[in-house]
Amino acid sequence: MADDIRTKIANYKTAPFDARFPNQNQTKHCFQNYLDFHRCEKSLSSKGQDPYPCQWYFRVYKSMCPNSWVEKWDDQREAGIFPCKI
Repeated sequence: MADDIRTKIANYKTAPFDARFPNQNQTKHCFQNYLDFHRCEKSLSSKGQDPYPCQWYFRVYKSMCPNSWVEKWDDQREAGIFPCKI
């Protein structure tokens, strides 16, 4: 199972279609994957598990989100003023 996930992530090229976000504007899709990555990483790390499966969300948001947005969100998380609960 772990090898299957690692293979899928290694073969990843770009964000796949997500039926939750059918519109052209992919802002929500970008933001949701950013949240999912940090929530997944926090959850698995707290359980003492390998957070490698979370890399899927990381790669999706890195391919979709502008770097300036990600930097802003990272700064907000560090400052404790991020608008969502992770």
